[in-house]
Amino acid sequence: MIVGIPKEVKDNEARVAVTPAGVMALVEAGHTVLLETRAGVQSGFADSEYQFAGAEIVGEAASVWGNAELVAKVKEPVETEYGFFREGLVLFTFLHLAPLPELTGSLLSSKVIGIAYETVSDRQGGLPLLTPMSEVAGRMSVQVGAAYLERERGGRGILLGGVPGVLPAQVCIVGGGVVGSNAAQIALGMGARVTLLDVNLNRLRQLDEIFGGRLHTLASNSYNLAQATGEADLLIGGVLIPGSRAPRIVTRAMVAQMKKGAVVVDVAIDQGGCVETSRPTSHSNPSYTVDGVVHYCVTNMPGAVPNTSTLALTNATLPYLMRLANLGAREALTQDAGLAEGLNTWLSTLTHRGVAESQERPWVSPASVIA
Repeated sequence: MIVGIPKEVKDNEARVAVTPAGVMALVEAGHTVLLETRAGVQSGFADSEYQFAGAEIVGEAASVWGNAELVAKVKEPVETEYGFFREGLVLFTFLHLAPLPELTGSLLSSKVIGIAYETVSDRQGGLPLLTPMSEVAGRMSVQVGAAYLERERGGRGILLGGVPGVLPAQVCIVGGGVVGSNAAQIALGMGARVTLLDVNLNRLRQLDEIFGGRLHTLASNSYNLAQATGEADLLIGGVLIPGSRAPRIVTRAMVAQMKKGAVVVDVAIDQGGCVETSRPTSHSNPSYTVDGVVHYCVTNMPGAVPNTSTLALTNATLPYLMRLANLGAREALTQDAGLAEGLNTWLSTLTHRGVAESQERPWVSPASVIA
């Protein structure tokens, strides 16, 4: 199969879909790999490394997209890439379609087979391709939040961990999944006071045990959310419903009663955000202020640490990419039910319930179209 790896074009997205090691594995399996010039440079991988691994270096994105049967990317295509879509092309990437009806419509009208990293599942019900980037984003959210609490960035002028004789910052984390638990780990390590809210009481019990009681946990409801956000210096949103639009459980009224100069980092923004006042931002223009509260809502946070992120992502994605290349999309999806959960579009048919419900579109199950 011909596998294409274009250079990412989303604002300041520096990751690349496949490392030189991954290219070598694909080539050894008999596949052709087309890599756009300098696609991996910002992740620390030179074209010469890819050539050594067996890739063909291609000068233009159009040549990669136009000649590849299977395109592997990191982030969802942007509007300038929609023209590369064509019938039967297999696209393997983060799609985050729920808040992106235009991209969904373009994939369907172009009859693309779109397989989304973020909805691929494993036998334990986990999300193996989303997890590494959620780990990165969760840990980054505390670093970013600590920086934006500094006065010159609009924050309250608070040191996250405090100093002897001065209280540390109060961090509120909404959601106890991969993002939330990684954010809690870093925030506690930096000396902050941390409260985490989740609707799953068993998950709160697990986190209480994991962190030895250092993490304050609360059942998530409107009353507790209002109390916790009102006390927070840093609010981190990490709510996820796989494939669906994130519920906006932190309301504008809650944001309005937060401390002036407090910071919101909404990691859920890829799926629309879990804070009502959140809107997507970019690395080149990352923040804005609402009611005196600084909002950081960058939709590709891990792109700021591309070497770490690329290595972590491709550790997870390469086995699936190999399966798609070796077997073809239909057979690979037939043999792996977890990979089939990642199927969002099959030609002109939408195949993910969460996306369909978010956009009020009809859908069918992946199994029915694959068969």
